[in-house]
Amino acid sequence: MQRNSYLLCAFVLAVGFLGGCSSEQGSKAPVKAALDKIQGKSQVVLTETTATDTALNADGPSVYLIDGLRRYRLFFNKATPVEAGKDYVAEGVYAQKAIDAIGDPDNGKNGYPLPASCDHVIHTTWPGMAFDVTDLDSTALCAKVKRYPARPVFLVTKLTEVTAKEEKKAAEAEAPEVTVPADKQRAMLISGPTSLPSPLWAPDGSTVSCKVEIDPEGKISDLDTGAQLCESVDWTQFSYKPTLKGGKPAVVKTEVAVKFEPRK
Repeated sequence: MQRNSYLLCAFVLAVGFLGGCSSEQGSKAPVKAALDKIQGKSQVVLTETTATDTALNADGPSVYLIDGLRRYRLFFNKATPVEAGKDYVAEGVYAQKAIDAIGDPDNGKNGYPLPASCDHVIHTTWPGMAFDVTDLDSTALCAKVKRYPARPVFLVTKLTEVTAKEEKKAAEAEAPEVTVPADKQRAMLISGPTSLPSPLWAPDGSTVSCKVEIDPEGKISDLDTGAQLCESVDWTQFSYKPTLKGGKPAVVKTEVAVKFEPRK
């Protein structure tokens, strides 16, 4: 009888210990996505009025931030006044980067993005919101990323107007413009990847031809395409020998082929 009592006590203690461990693990806060900072000129769009856009806008107009070759869609959890054409610094989370950092054990074979990843990013970026608001934001984020996976969505935690104006350099003479065939321009490449790993949202891989504009210094300055794979390329990695016209460095319009290797 006494032996049975000891066994019962041991069992109760073991269950209590496991329950305590489980409770402790469950109480751990989820890992937050890394914060980023971007700066650019704002673009306010009044014509986007779908239910998804309304959620992304926090009931305000759609706002984009133009940062070089990137056009970030700003995602607000509360109404934020933004004036078109002004420069802002936005702090927050680059949604696609945070979703990719979470990872996908199936390497995108079952769709992108995973709803659980969207939910995690929203919860950790804007903690403490009501459940129904969080669910709406998570659904809106997934819908936007699924439709345009290469067009960055930025979850804003802080927006600051840039008031300090840098002095502009004296205007230079307009550079001449030339069109160069893709194979000839390829021979002018100094640095830049010839192939890239496929993103999670296009795991099978392919080769795309991207229309670009190259400035007189040999850097890609503009992208003329609607192809998502072209928009996913980090064009700052590419550098070309300047093309001359009449002895002057010219702006080049050309195409660049990029190969995306399939995910294994």
